[in-house]
Amino acid sequence: MAAVLSNLRSTIIAGIVLTIILFIVVRLGNGAGFELAGPWFSFLFRWLHVLSGVMWIGLLWYFNFVQIPNMPNIPDDQKPAIGKVIAPAALWWFRWGAMSTIVTGIILAALNGYLVDAITIGLTDGGASTPIGLGMWMGAIMWYNVWFVIWPNQKKALGMVEVGADEKAAAARTAMLFSRTNTLLSIPMLFCMVAAQNGGFT
Repeated sequence: MAAVLSNLRSTIIAGIVLTIILFIVVRLGNGAGFELAGPWFSFLFRWLHVLSGVMWIGLLWYFNFVQIPNMPNIPDDQKPAIGKVIAPAALWWFRWGAMSTIVTGIILAALNGYLVDAITIGLTDGGASTPIGLGMWMGAIMWYNVWFVIWPNQKKALGMVEVGADEKAAAARTAMLFSRTNTLLSIPMLFCMVAAQNGGFT
């Protein structure tokens, strides 16, 4: 077991295998068989959407609750380890977690037939899709911030793109403010997503 847990790739593969085993056991236990109809694909993309969202929001909260507040406490000679190693790796998973979340969310909404209703925030179905629509729009704004504001500015702040000292400082502040914006939006966004699965706001 230690060999599996000592290697991240092996750990992830073991997690997927365990998930498949649990799926088979539950399906057989319920007498459902293995016919993969429409509801199965909806379930699959909901699971992938949640997995992606956990990666994305987990790293967003890591940046805002752990890394940013503690950077002033790190000695200057140790800060390059954060800026050159940890932050770039975390930002890779952060932005691709955001991309995977938005893509699987759109596919899930399309599979379940509420994509248009959600995009119009319930205007086409008497308000039934308002919670999921609001959640999707906040998620889309957050995704845009990640890819088109936070990431380009983080590249400057981390020295991946050569800029002057003033522009580097400005980029770091912009990235931080938009990351905080996403943290702010993540709270009502998650509320809306949960509300949509539990009878809306009523």
